[in-house]
Amino acid sequence: MNQSTRSATDQAPADPTAATDDALATQPIGYWSGRAHAVVTRHLRDAMARIDVTQPQYWVLNRVDGGLTAPSVGEVVDQLTPLADGPYDIARVLDQLLHRGWIRSDDEQLLHLTEAGENARRQVRALATEARATVHEGIGDDEYVAALKVLRKVIDNAEAALAPAAGPTATPSSGRTAARSSSGRR
Repeated sequence: MNQSTRSATDQAPADPTAATDDALATQPIGYWSGRAHAVVTRHLRDAMARIDVTQPQYWVLNRVDGGLTAPSVGEVVDQLTPLADGPYDIARVLDQLLHRGWIRSDDEQLLHLTEAGENARRQVRALATEARATVHEGIGDDEYVAALKVLRKVIDNAEAALAPAAGPTATPSSGRTAARSSSGRR
């Protein structure tokens, strides 16, 4: 079942009970990747809710802490908005974290974690690490890496199929190039 060329495998309807390799080979990747996203995200967000933190708040805490230089509000919004549920979510999260005293803005409008923000970031990181261990139970690093490589390839293939006539652009999945349509969407 290790084919590196185009597969002629028939696309079957989603079947959560598919058990054999042959049956799994016909399953739609969108169903399974969507299901994994929904279940894993719900697990993580439920765990974070127990300590009154949201996943977007954690993203912002990591982004404010994660660079060589302090980011501006605009940089954080631009970088994290594609991950959020809506276009204004990250700006709202910044307001929430400023109100909580977990981040502060300096005279140049650059963002910094406060001591309370760093403590919260560490606490949520430990919780996220624990949640990751739960969902990765019984999955070795080699299997996990293989699964991510397959998903990256699926994303690259789908993006390339969406816009075959436009110029190249880097894809978020792999850093490799893919075509971009005239509308700018991948």
